[in-house]
Parts: sequence; C-alpha cells; structure tokens
Amino acid sequence: MNLKLRFALFFTVFVALILFISSISIYLLYTSNRVEDYYMRLKDHCTTLVNDYRNLKADSAALAATKYKRRSLYDEQILLLNSNNKIVYRENDTIELKVTPQLLEEIKKEKLYRFKQVNSECLGSYNEEMGMYVIGGAKDRTGIRKVTKLIYILGGVFGGGLLVSAFMSFVMVQQAFKPLMRLSNQMQKTTSTNMTTKLDEGKGKDELEQIAKHFNAMLDRLNQGFERQKSFVQHASHELRTPLTTMLSQTEAALNRELTTDEYKRILKSLHEEQIELIELTNSLLALSQFEKLNNALNWPFLRVDELLYESISECKRLFSDIEIELSFESTPSDEKELMVNGNEVLLKSAFRNLIKNAYVYSDDHKVRILIDTKPDEIVLSFINNGTILSSRDVDNLFVPFFRGNNASMSKGFGLGLSIIKKITEIHNATISYEALDTNVNKFAISFQLKPMANIS
Repeated sequence: MNLKLRFALFFTVFVALILFISSISIYLLYTSNRVEDYYMRLKDHCTTLVNDYRNLKADSAALAATKYKRRSLYDEQILLLNSNNKIVYRENDTIELKVTPQLLEEIKKEKLYRFKQVNSECLGSYNEEMGMYVIGGAKDRTGIRKVTKLIYILGGVFGGGLLVSAFMSFVMVQQAFKPLMRLSNQMQKTTSTNMTTKLDEGKGKDELEQIAKHFNAMLDRLNQGFERQKSFVQHASHELRTPLTTMLSQTEAALNRELTTDEYKRILKSLHEEQIELIELTNSLLALSQFEKLNNALNWPFLRVDELLYESISECKRLFSDIEIELSFESTPSDEKELMVNGNEVLLKSAFRNLIKNAYVYSDDHKVRILIDTKPDEIVLSFINNGTILSSRDVDNLFVPFFRGNNASMSKGFGLGLSIIKKITEIHNATISYEALDTNVNKFAISFQLKPMANIS
C-alpha cells in the first residue's frame, strides 16, 4: 500500500469515525428527548384525569366525556384506583393493564413510577391527598416512527458523508502529493555522475520547499566530497606512478646491459631511495584515508604539550643532524593544567614532527623556533622559520592534498604533510593557520581549546 492510499484511507476512516460518533450522539439524544416528551404528555393526561375526577365527584358519565378534551395517545388507557386498590374508573376498556399489589406498592413508594407493560410505556403516580392511584399507559407510535425515520436519515447521511469524504480525501491527497512526486522525479535524475541538477526550491517557505533546499545543500556537500575524492585518487595515482616508473626504467636498464659491481650498487641504492619514498607516500595516503573515518574520542587522556614537543624535537634532531630548534614560552603558565590537552599522543607527535620537518626543509638557515603561548581557555603553539613566504594562491591551497607551493620546487615531497596535520587538528577540535610575519618569516600556529580536568591532580 503506497503512502497516498494510506493517507487517503486514514483521512476517510477519521471522517467516518466522526460521522459515526455524531450519528450515535444525535440518535441517543433524540431518543432520550422522545421518551421524556412522551412521559411528560402521559403525566399531563393522568393529572388532568385526577383533577376532573375530584371536580365531578365521581360522575362516571361526565368523567367519560372529559376524555374528548384531551388529545389521547395511541392505545392509551388510564386507570383510577382508590385506597383499597379498587378500580373506580377505567378509560378505554379495549386495553387491559395488569395491576398487581407489587406494582401498587412500587408506585406508592416512588410516587412517580415508570414501567413497561403489554408493549406500552406506562406511568404510575400516587395522590396522597385523595389516597388514589392513577396508572396510564400508551404506545408512542408517532415518536417511534420519528425515531425510525431519524435512523434512516442518519444512515443516509453517514453513507453519503463517507463516500464524499473518501472522494475528497483522494483528491486532496493527490493534490498534496504533487510536489512530492515532482521532487521524486527530480531526485531520480540525480546520480553519482550528475549532481548538478538541483530541485526547485520555490520561495522556501513551506516544509516541502525547505526539504528541497536542504536536499540541494546535501547535494552540494556530496558533490564536494566526490570531487575531493576524485582529485585525491587522480593525484595519488600520479604520485604513485612516478616512483614506480622510475624504478621500472632503472630495473630495465640494469637488465639490458652488463654492469659493474659499483654500478649495480648505485642502481640498488637509487631503487632503495625510491622504495623509501614509495613507502612514505603509501603511509601518508593510508593515514589520510583513516583520518576521514576518525571521530573525536572522548576517552583520550590528557597530555602535556610541552613534553610532546620535547619528544618530537628529539626525534627530528636524530633525523636531521644540522637542525637547530629553539623552544620557549611566550607566556609563563601559572598551572600545569594550562599545558594539558585531551588527545592522542601518536597523532599529536606526528603533527608536531611534520611541522618541525616542514619548517626545517623550507628554511634558509635550518633553524626552527617554537613558541608556546598559554591562555586561560586555549594553548597556541607557533612554529616559525626564516624562508620564502607563501603567495596568496599558495595559502588558499595550503591544506589541499598533493598541493605544493612555489617554494617546494627544489625539495622532494608529496604535498600530503599539511593535509595530514589539518586532519589531526580537526579531530582534536583544534585549528591550524598560516601567517607571514615578515618578508622572509613564516609562522604556522596550532590552537587547542582547553577542556575542564576533573580528575587530574
């Protein structure tokens, strides 16, 4: 069952329920009113007969004549009984009401007693002043006929209303679903190769137009993601092809001619360097693909950034013998908690090493200066070197995978280091930025937001 049919049936059932409850309520109220009206008229007849009996002093002939001034009910019979339970007057002898001591006892007790007998609705009352019982009964044929007619009317209204509501519900649902069907048809045109076709947003005021607006925004995000992925694959293929092609050409050259031992060693050394670069590139690509799936880990421990920096500096000094690194505090922390960040030790040390390595590789004097600036709510780490500053175009594409600036033309690399650092800072809720401090001074800064430390002593 599709959604349109389900909504139409739901609306029809809802209207049918309202019509049914309304019809039952009308029927019950009318029936109750019919009964009250009938007993009110029967009571008036009984009261009038008792008054006439008192005034006419039991003159049966004169009393019988009074019935013509009353508008009798269908098959109406009224009995008058004295205190000895004897019938002193009977109006309409063709109908026989059964009078029992139990009935008279109940009438005397209740003073006004309603009951049914011989398909008649009856009423009994007791006049204490005269010590007399009056019992009347009749058939409310007119009232019952009206009730029967009302049932047919309500049934017709219910059936007609049900048909009209069913038809209108299908029409209304059809009209209401037209925008959805239009959106569905437009969505079918959207594929992984065609994400430029947008939905009609209209004025963007109702819910469907808001859905179209959000869908278009989602398409933009997906398109950007696919474009990044496509670009990543293209660049990765290109970067992997270069060392593999070099290795293949060197291997073929070695196989096609006789070489000396020194020449073989030279080729093997070159192949070894290419293999190391290939491994580094593969590791970088793997790191980038894993960072896409990483989320913030709430169970990461608190770490001291100065200790992580000292360890990263020691590792970089082992890699680069001529590197000079200066670490200093721009502002002295008042508490060690101002140096603690919530994070992953391996990832943070990797980011710090990459920043130190970049500052060393692209510096003019192989010197790197690191500043730690502690604030009440954040820690800022600055990595400064002397070297060619980046152009505005380079700054805009600084963290794009495989992008290399103009200052990288004379050094080896894949353009993945800053992309990896960017991912690491993002999963730590930190930010990284670049600034040219002077015509020959570069600064990369990482800013960590401090979190409360409930269990750190």
